[in-house]
Amino acid sequence: MTTLLENTAGVPGGTPEAPEQVKGLSQGQIVRRRFFGHRAAVISIVVLALVVVLSISAIGLGPIPGWWKYSYTQTPTLMDGGRPTLQLWPFSLGEHPFGQDRVGRDMFAMTMRGAQISLFIMLLVGSLAALVGVLIGATSGFFRGKVEAVLMRFTDMIIIIPALIAASVVARSASSVVLLAVFLGLVSWTGMARLVRGDFLTLREREFVDAARLAGASNSRIIFRHILPNAVGVITVNTTLLMSAAILTETALSYVGLGVQNPDTSLGKLISDNQAAFSTRPWLFWWPGLFIVVICLTINFIGDGLRDAFDPRQKKIVLRRVKESPASAELRQSVDARVPATGAVSPAVSGGVVEPLDDPKDAGEGNDDVDGRR
Repeated sequence: MTTLLENTAGVPGGTPEAPEQVKGLSQGQIVRRRFFGHRAAVISIVVLALVVVLSISAIGLGPIPGWWKYSYTQTPTLMDGGRPTLQLWPFSLGEHPFGQDRVGRDMFAMTMRGAQISLFIMLLVGSLAALVGVLIGATSGFFRGKVEAVLMRFTDMIIIIPALIAASVVARSASSVVLLAVFLGLVSWTGMARLVRGDFLTLREREFVDAARLAGASNSRIIFRHILPNAVGVITVNTTLLMSAAILTETALSYVGLGVQNPDTSLGKLISDNQAAFSTRPWLFWWPGLFIVVICLTINFIGDGLRDAFDPRQKKIVLRRVKESPASAELRQSVDARVPATGAVSPAVSGGVVEPLDDPKDAGEGNDDVDGRR
């Protein structure tokens, strides 16, 4: 049996991706193929979509009404001490599936509203931070010189701002979810800018950029049409990480009472408002906490799938056993019989046939080549 090395893309589980399987496919098709081969990422997309659909359809959004009979502002009569009425078998939502708080408000409606606010903050913070970070990182990495020095020193100034303290001041003074999300986005782009700058510093020296310059392309066309599409993997993956961090930041601020303010609510604020009832009514924490964990985990798994799909450097080496023909096995046995056991001859892998080497020092060179390929 002869061992051959096969280079495969970063497909989860180490599944080889044969060249003929991706032959003739565009880069976008290859990325989609790899992403949908990432089982955890696909499941996470489905779960996150269900969370979004449930939170919007249950209590509605703006003028759109929901199918649930209570809103997050109503205070119906407290029933059975506010215990959850959800039953898994036989399945039944009951009157208050997630229970009621101390004043009788329906926790299901409040959790759905909290999920809406947290998802809105996540999307706005992630989008704004990605936009600002890409613009500053791309500009500094492409133009270099004084432009890079000024933009990177400005980035350093933003990094030293205590984001949580500043965001709490903004939230308390403005009492607006939008202003809180905008501020968090304006102080969260620094990591994205540094990563995009590093990618642009590498890509601007590539041959296709030189060819675009010789063809007379302007700087803006080179940035947006040639370099930026090649950096989309780094941008997409880190945007998902920014979104996950935004959820946790908003939760932390709301938990200490410095995030979303009344009469609105969020998942972190629900936990903060009911922390005094942790020992007597723990279900007030179960559902907001569960939604926070689910949203953060799904975003992170989606980011992992995008990283494996976009990054061509995520390679895996797998070993494939090639069955030898009787003729090649006979040849190998005859060579082994004629060659001393001192290892003067080393096998060279060539189509499953072992070929003798004329010079003993060739064996070392052949091994170095194999090690280099690994």
